[in-house]
Amino acid sequence: MDNAFTRIGLIGKYGDPGVVGTVLELSRILQERGCEVLLDEQTAASMENPGLPVASQDEIGRQCNLAITVGGDGTLLNAARNMVRFKVPLLGINLGRLGFLVDVSPNDMNLRMNEILDGKYEEEQRIMLTTSIEHHNGGADSMGDALNDVVVHKWEVARMIETETFINGRFLNSMRSDGLIISTPTGSTAYALSSGGPILDPDMDAIVLVPICPHTMSYRPIVIDGDSEIEIIVKENPHAHAQVTCDGQINLGVVSGDKINIRKMEQCVRLIHPCKHNHYEILRAKLNWGGPF
Repeated sequence: MDNAFTRIGLIGKYGDPGVVGTVLELSRILQERGCEVLLDEQTAASMENPGLPVASQDEIGRQCNLAITVGGDGTLLNAARNMVRFKVPLLGINLGRLGFLVDVSPNDMNLRMNEILDGKYEEEQRIMLTTSIEHHNGGADSMGDALNDVVVHKWEVARMIETETFINGRFLNSMRSDGLIISTPTGSTAYALSSGGPILDPDMDAIVLVPICPHTMSYRPIVIDGDSEIEIIVKENPHAHAQVTCDGQINLGVVSGDKINIRKMEQCVRLIHPCKHNHYEILRAKLNWGGPF
């Protein structure tokens, strides 16, 4: 089978010199297979004379037909928010500890990359969220995207926030809490899980809302259709301030009275996995679940 990936962008964990050896070895493997390689400019900044063409992530998105991240899930989350606009698939080399999204070990990198370049791989599409904040004081709207989750949370340690939530224009609840997690199925094994949310199959077209330490214990996580539009209003409280965080990496300021709109993005992010990728096997390994008796 002809190699579908002829020009490949490499994106390493920012500011981590530990990725250098893996990036250089990966570039050697790809070039031996006749692939053109572009190195992300921020990754190149941590390397001395990498000997590779350097490009921004936007340029990688426009020019490449595959992007490979070297790091952990956070590195892939960051790249996904850029690559989804260009419909460029992503593959992750795992230098992190948990790694639900990045599933190629550096020890297997040579074998797995040659298999993938031979056309032996699996591709899946994951939904993403986009959020906009309408500032009630007339300021410019704030925007952010997320593969894992959008979190509305308190700014101060000792104060709760009060929010009103609407689903497709219908009132859901008013809640005092430390915040609210709006998660994709991908993010259901991240912050949402640690806050008591359910694990969703990553192929589902669904969104889960998980309260963070609600003042009333009757509040529980709720799973809604992926095409739902969510509106959250931060209610007036002179003593508490909130912020919105996308994937734990982008922070958007919110003040009382602002309206937060969250919905599914039109585009899905494309993820490449080695053959026989098994999400449930990853769950067992990462969450220390027992195998069959």
